[in-house]
Amino acid sequence: MWQRGGVDAAVPVDVDLALVGGGGAASLVLAALHRRGVRGVRVAVLDPVRRRGQDRTWAFWGRPGGDLEPVLSASWRRVEVATPARRRVLDLAPLRYAMLRSAPVYERAAEAERRLGVTRIDAEVGVLADDGSRVLVRGVDGAPLARASWVLDSRPHPPRRPGRTSWLQHFRGWWVQVDAAAFDPDRAVLMDFRTPQPERGVSFGYVLPVGDRYALVEYTEFSPAPLTDEAYDRALRDYAGRLGLRPDALTVREVEHGVIPMTDAPFTRRPSPRVVRLGTAGGATRPSTGFTFSAMLRQAEQVARAVAAGRPPVPVPAYPRRHLWMDAVALRALDTGRLHGPDFFDRLFDRNPPERVLRFLDGGTSPGEDLAVMRSSPLLPMTSAVLGDAAGRLRGRLRRRA
Repeated sequence: MWQRGGVDAAVPVDVDLALVGGGGAASLVLAALHRRGVRGVRVAVLDPVRRRGQDRTWAFWGRPGGDLEPVLSASWRRVEVATPARRRVLDLAPLRYAMLRSAPVYERAAEAERRLGVTRIDAEVGVLADDGSRVLVRGVDGAPLARASWVLDSRPHPPRRPGRTSWLQHFRGWWVQVDAAAFDPDRAVLMDFRTPQPERGVSFGYVLPVGDRYALVEYTEFSPAPLTDEAYDRALRDYAGRLGLRPDALTVREVEHGVIPMTDAPFTRRPSPRVVRLGTAGGATRPSTGFTFSAMLRQAEQVARAVAAGRPPVPVPAYPRRHLWMDAVALRALDTGRLHGPDFFDRLFDRNPPERVLRFLDGGTSPGEDLAVMRSSPLLPMTSAVLGDAAGRLRGRLRRRA
């Protein structure tokens, strides 16, 4: 599988595997390749930015143990889900909710680069010219940068066609330090729907404590468009007040901000024979929630196993087709206003074991468990959304045939 050839200073660097984009997805792939003991495979990373430090935080769930356990910032077996009507504490066993900051991920990737002998090209990539046997990687100025047997592209890319519903998960978080004990380090707040709800969309806060005086406090919306900086800060001040945090006793140490697509639009996982997309552009983002990290981690592990075995580095789809259909229905119900977001998530956690809900959101439930999840949803709005989704799909097919 891996084509080899000499390196000539007058031609682009020749490699077996090129990683285009050096963010979280590529960093996880590099660490997985090193952990799998891959040898004799020439790898290049092409990105104008060398990622380091704490530029983002990932939250995910899974069973304790595994390669990431030593570098987690915190983890919790219990989480809280709150609505205006009630607050419930959920035991996630046998799973746990975990927080991972970016610095150790980038540090592991840098160490893997060194041990794997990775070629680093600090340039922005433009065109990927795939002739079916090799890929010529060109810079934005057209200059040839590398030739690769396979390219893993983790840059953002638009979907193949517009979705019937296109929302965003957008958020701002404050890393806050307070003067006196205010957080329970043994319990994270997974979703707190006591925040004022937008006219069209869903909002919630959450809290990831790393001690009784230090935590990530975040405001999140699922809605069609992001807010202004002033609106995010106003929402965070309001939520901090609902948590009982006094403004004069609170210090903001860091600020995080992000926007993630939530859409039923299809993403092209493999745009050409030897180019494979990872991360959001490769389908790793769950349309109904915006969660991405767990699928990104699975993609990295599948790529590393394939490379170690000499197979094409093509991960399987991140989520089953039936889950993507269910996501499309849920998004449509939320978008049309037939489904009230806080009520939907409240019912989801009230009528299912929390472990089942989390596995469902990761795409790991069986068809029987999926039916149980569907039965816990409000019948009339979801039935209406199913019919509307079917009509939308039919109209889309007719338009494409016209």
